[in-house]
Amino acid sequence: MTGRLKKPSLLKALFETRAIVELGAYYTAYPFLRNVPKGDGHPVLVIPGLLAGDASTKPLRKFINDKGNYAYPWEMGRNLGQIEHLERLEDRIKSLKLKHGKKVTLIGWSLGGLYSRVLANRNPADIRQVITLGSPFMGIHGESNADFAYELASGQTRGDVAEAVSQLVEKTPPMPFTSVYSKGDGIVCWQHCIDPTDRYDVQNIEVIGSHLGLGHNPSVLVVVADRLAQEEGYWQPFDFDRGINGLVFPQFWKGAMEVAT
Repeated sequence: MTGRLKKPSLLKALFETRAIVELGAYYTAYPFLRNVPKGDGHPVLVIPGLLAGDASTKPLRKFINDKGNYAYPWEMGRNLGQIEHLERLEDRIKSLKLKHGKKVTLIGWSLGGLYSRVLANRNPADIRQVITLGSPFMGIHGESNADFAYELASGQTRGDVAEAVSQLVEKTPPMPFTSVYSKGDGIVCWQHCIDPTDRYDVQNIEVIGSHLGLGHNPSVLVVVADRLAQEEGYWQPFDFDRGINGLVFPQFWKGAMEVAT
């Protein structure tokens, strides 16, 4: 899927300000997320999106730590789209794997998800699974409302990205992969966040919310906790039929309507 889709409308982009409200929802919902599954103590590296740094992923990392895993920041300042960071991240992944004696889960937000897919394809022996949040990995040469910011920050256009890197972005990682996306995304085309691979351990999960709020969206936290609690080697798809928590997922209602008809 490399065709160009129309980038999100200006109205959608302006509506990204709701990420502030979603941060409030994060703190409000936090006490009610005690019953989500706990992890097994493996390391998780969280990579921020374009122009963002570790402060943006702090709420997500706190949640992951509270649920029994070890979440680590990427520690490279703001993400300005530098390809050279890949080698430093590879060293960091190997260091975390050695420290914990377990493979590393990668969680990448937006551009961070593109990094995650490249890293996973280049280092399959070190990666347990990959989770991306609003990452347009199937449209690396498509349009988005982040193009100007990317070109300004990185000094190159997305068309300048090396073909070898582009191929690793679009190639589905060989380990379990989950893409979380929102049709209300005002930054990237949500269609580019859909992995078309027909494989049992690849899943695309829709949530309701903004692009800039995905890292602290309560629905995303439920998905992340569920994925991190998966026993290595025994991956199962996310189950939307999970009581009241399932009601917030569009795919729950789609499934319910299919059953009703």
